[in-house]
Amino acid sequence: MPVIDNAIYVDGRRAASPAALADTFEALERHAGGFAWIGLYRPDAAELGVVAEEFGLHELAVEDALSGHQRAKLERYGTTQFVVLRPARYLDAEERVEFGEVHLFVGGDFVVAIRHAEKPDLGRVRARLEAEPELLARGPIGVLYAVVDQIVDEYAPVVAGLENDIDEIEEQLFSGDDAVAKRIYDLSGEVMEFQRAVKPLRDMVETIRGELHDDAGDPELELRRGFRDVLDHVIRITERAEEYRQTLQNALSVHATLVAQRQNEASIAQSEQTKKISSWAAIFFAPSLVAGIYGMNFHNMPELGWSAGYPFAILLMFVSGFILYLIFKSKHWL
Repeated sequence: MPVIDNAIYVDGRRAASPAALADTFEALERHAGGFAWIGLYRPDAAELGVVAEEFGLHELAVEDALSGHQRAKLERYGTTQFVVLRPARYLDAEERVEFGEVHLFVGGDFVVAIRHAEKPDLGRVRARLEAEPELLARGPIGVLYAVVDQIVDEYAPVVAGLENDIDEIEEQLFSGDDAVAKRIYDLSGEVMEFQRAVKPLRDMVETIRGELHDDAGDPELELRRGFRDVLDHVIRITERAEEYRQTLQNALSVHATLVAQRQNEASIAQSEQTKKISSWAAIFFAPSLVAGIYGMNFHNMPELGWSAGYPFAILLMFVSGFILYLIFKSKHWL
């Protein structure tokens, strides 16, 4: 069901709950000074087209709202503001961040909220505002404030989840786990996506806040203060996200250094083994060379008639091998 909730509010109170969108427009005309708040979930072109025609929504904004996959932004079409927000939630079981999308059309006497994901639960925002009629009495801008505030508040568990993941990565770095590189890469992508969701909010909130009056006693003064509080949260979250991105970049550099170090150590160890093998091969080659020469069985060899020839050959084998052993030992090859 694309229509989640549909109501007319007057002075912060629900005055009507039309069963159909067509009834909403008629009810709004009957309740002077009120405004309509329509909640939609993944509407199709025909459903959103009815709303767009009645409220005069710009076709480009309607096209963006239908297609989804928009960046966080604030656009103005005449007296209507088109706001795109990117809510996020941290999934503990999967240790990843899931991003949603909320589109808001905010006019003088209407708010159309379009949700493209299961979260956030805008029903909680509506319940909160209905419990605070003073805020709801400020009209569509009050609804906009409450939605933005809710989404920014829901960023806090995401920040905590990302921080926990980064702590785990720091432990994995020095454990020799080969899977840490992929986890760093995946987490870096989530952090950058989180930055793209949060960073535009700073300019958006400042723009909205700048359009409100700050005169003492003016009803909009409290909204300015509310948006100021939201702005403070956005700035802190933006700074934390940037810190996380830098930390992950450093972690990736450290991982590359550790991998290179392990490869170098392996290469050195292999080189040491090669030296030992080569040294022993040379040591055994010298006696083999002497034995090979004396084993040729030529008749005209001066040592054949020498009574000390056999002991001399044995001694020559031993001495040549021992000398080579001492040479390789002095060079730390053995």
